[in-house]
Amino acid sequence: MLTLSRLFVAAALAAACVSTPALASKKDNTIRFAYDQVPENVDPYFNNVRIGVIIGQHVWDTLIYRDPKTNEYKGQLATSWKWVDDKTLEFELRHGVKFHNGEEFDADDVVYTLNFVSDPANKSTTPANVNWIEKAEKIDKYKVRIHTKQPFPAAIEYLAGPVVIHPNEYYAKVGPKGMNEKPVGSGPYRVTEHAIGKYIRLERNPDYFKDSPKGQPKIDKIEIRFIPDRQTQVAEVLSGGVDMIMNVPFDQAEQMKAAPNVKVVSGETMRIAFLHFDILDNTPQPALKDIRVRKAISHAIDRESMVKQIVGAGSRVLNTQCFPSQFGCTDEGAPRYNYDPAKSKALLAEAGFPNGFDVDLYAYRERNQTEAIIGYLRAVGIRANLRFMQYAAMRDAARQGKAPILHQTWGSFSVNDVSASTPVYFKFAPDDITRDAEVRDLLQKGDSNIDPNVRKEAYKKALALIAEKAYSLPLYSLTTYYVATKDLDFVAYADEMPRFWEMTYK
Repeated sequence: MLTLSRLFVAAALAAACVSTPALASKKDNTIRFAYDQVPENVDPYFNNVRIGVIIGQHVWDTLIYRDPKTNEYKGQLATSWKWVDDKTLEFELRHGVKFHNGEEFDADDVVYTLNFVSDPANKSTTPANVNWIEKAEKIDKYKVRIHTKQPFPAAIEYLAGPVVIHPNEYYAKVGPKGMNEKPVGSGPYRVTEHAIGKYIRLERNPDYFKDSPKGQPKIDKIEIRFIPDRQTQVAEVLSGGVDMIMNVPFDQAEQMKAAPNVKVVSGETMRIAFLHFDILDNTPQPALKDIRVRKAISHAIDRESMVKQIVGAGSRVLNTQCFPSQFGCTDEGAPRYNYDPAKSKALLAEAGFPNGFDVDLYAYRERNQTEAIIGYLRAVGIRANLRFMQYAAMRDAARQGKAPILHQTWGSFSVNDVSASTPVYFKFAPDDITRDAEVRDLLQKGDSNIDPNVRKEAYKKALALIAEKAYSLPLYSLTTYYVATKDLDFVAYADEMPRFWEMTYK
């Protein structure tokens, strides 16, 4: 597969060298961006793929903004905030902000949005982003209080990330389905057209409020195309059919550096990759319930070589399921599963599988990495069958007990706190396919204690326990490679957020 990809890129490069790239985007001050995943709903509360997060930050605003360069919190829809007590945050809201449909922003929008999405009956796709909210309360037109179910010190991080604010009147009328079809926010770009599953078109919001920490957008129009096939994306960016793609595999990105009309920019991101094992009673592969089998899988994969040869510069091997910069993330006390195929085979034989076994391995992105993992597993006798699909389909298969092993990635919605990462998969939420009460309780302690030292100790114990029991195999941090037209100026941030509002053409 990798050889075919290299041949394809080589052919596309040859074609690009003899053709003139389209310059219409620069002349029209437009960015055409292609992405390989399709959001099931662009309402930020009802999808959990990265492209949904990207769209969310352009179309909507949050109460607080975290500066990606300094990590300083700044007022966005709120101008100031304070903790009234351990479970109450109070916000002064910005005056004069309007949503794209003309609705005036005030406390009613905050209260309605947060009370709606935090209600379990409304089934937010990633409940951990909002299930810490007890209720939002209006104090007056421009003052609200958010009450948390228990002390939740990471609240500011969430309110500066995935927790966007919807216009209450419109949202009450159309709900998540209508918000997907015709999105309305207050952000720097407004949606002009959404052809579901194909593309979404945005244009600069001429009424965007002047004091936004995002600044005024410089690009007039953005077209986001959903193109699942990677080779089609490569051909499009090399021919000038699109202006930017991301998540390009390492080997293809290295080849594309030779193209005269594009540039390649890369860097480590907060996104981590891991294998997740279903060990519940209804698991499709009962062998995974044996810890020796899970440890055998962990020793079968040469993560160091994958980082160097497939993932790319900036990536690092991880030993616990979190990103190192996140508050509470540590691998202290966690076992190391070094590459040792002989040990892997011995563990399989000890568990009663001297000839290995067959298993489905589900994945949704970084296909070349998944294929390498499958190669390592087959080398020790585990005959893994690739089930590659869109994220929503993979996630649903896991939640229905149909996916024994998942090659997962998680970007934590760019929230720099362990509460946005590990608990999603180990705190009895829909994506928990291990259900260990001891792990759950330690994570809950870390999530809800206001003493930072208590939080760190609880997370350390939980992370070590997950690793000891081999419930998952942390693989590595992911590097994102962007390929864009040479004339486009942009920054590759660690949070995987291409900020189109900052970009300019030379």
